[in-house]
Amino acid sequence: MTSKTPLTLHVPEPEVRPGGTPDFSNVPIPKAGSVPRPEIDADPKSIRDLAYSIIRVLNRDGEAVGPWAGTLTDDELKDGLRHMMTLRAFDARMQMAQRQGKTSFYMQHMGEEAVSCAFRKALEQGDMNFPTYRQAGLLIAGGYPMVDMMNQIFSNERDPLKGRQLPVMYASKEHGFFSISGNLTTQYIQAVGWAMASAIKNDTKIAAAWVGDGATAESDFHAALVFASTYRAPVILNIVNNQWAISTFQGIARGGSGTFAARGLGFGIPALRVDGNDYLAVHAVAKWAAERARRNLGPTLVEYVTYRVGAHSTSDDPSAYRPKTESDAWPLGDPVIRLKNHLIKRGLWSDDRHKQAEAEVLDTVIAAQKEAEKHGTLHAGGKPSARDMFEGVYAEMPPHIRRQRQKAGV
Repeated sequence: MTSKTPLTLHVPEPEVRPGGTPDFSNVPIPKAGSVPRPEIDADPKSIRDLAYSIIRVLNRDGEAVGPWAGTLTDDELKDGLRHMMTLRAFDARMQMAQRQGKTSFYMQHMGEEAVSCAFRKALEQGDMNFPTYRQAGLLIAGGYPMVDMMNQIFSNERDPLKGRQLPVMYASKEHGFFSISGNLTTQYIQAVGWAMASAIKNDTKIAAAWVGDGATAESDFHAALVFASTYRAPVILNIVNNQWAISTFQGIARGGSGTFAARGLGFGIPALRVDGNDYLAVHAVAKWAAERARRNLGPTLVEYVTYRVGAHSTSDDPSAYRPKTESDAWPLGDPVIRLKNHLIKRGLWSDDRHKQAEAEVLDTVIAAQKEAEKHGTLHAGGKPSARDMFEGVYAEMPPHIRRQRQKAGV
């Protein structure tokens, strides 16, 4: 009788652990400008290779090269740099505020600023984002007041969500920012449903869904792709691959698919990978995907290859699961520095102008924080009223809720 080989279970392991030497040699980086730009109506089968490459515009010398370049004007590029700088300064101040006990929780965007800031500029008024907790750049680049964002973080008397949400879980219909859910991947099915409704109504607005790499392991991700592909929903399905899902490296969620973008191929969805630290590349890809949706050509799945420099949140210690110098070794660099260098190369910026802009941005953020703190913080000052629990929930308040409100005296 022949002996049988015992079964074994494969558990993916990160390349290095804390204390090790960071190694990104397994991340192939194509030459900037080398990935072709297909026609908007290209057959998904003809562009399968885009799910395994990385679309890049900015080269190592700060030049914009290749077929994906040229989607932004000089002024738009300078605005983009300022938006990213603003988000970075906003993060720093709110991180500090959390450490000072002014809010209970915060999540930074360090290293990922280009993804949401550039994407927002490819959308139109009325389009709707279904974001995660790390796309505040959609609001910053869309002109949403920082004071309102801070009021929500502090849960004070001017909190636009009246204390009903966790800090950083913003919402603004007017700015195309759907209410964030703490449950992973719910926004994918919500975005597809919203996009389908827009098409059913013969509207012109499209939707954008957002998840991190870890959330692609959730069943809602796959359910959303089934509906999006079947009904050709006008939606952009975004995956922000920042290498880490809290303390779990991205290989756990990715499994053996090769790339996260490749998951769209099985559903017949055009799938692209883009350098998430290249503002110009992100904007170009977002604009391409948005035009597909507006032409009734269906969904596009986009994977943004980036790196989460900071902790997952203020409750996380990344030194426990990755080398402290790993972010320095990340081969795609810093999105702010890369766009700054591009503008300098074009003669549109300078180191002195950048320092001045940093000071201007910081002054603006500090002024907004002072204004927000006048209305209270977590442990001091004004709070939302108890009556807010009862208002804005029902179109017609049920009798038992009315009685509860009367009993509470609010």
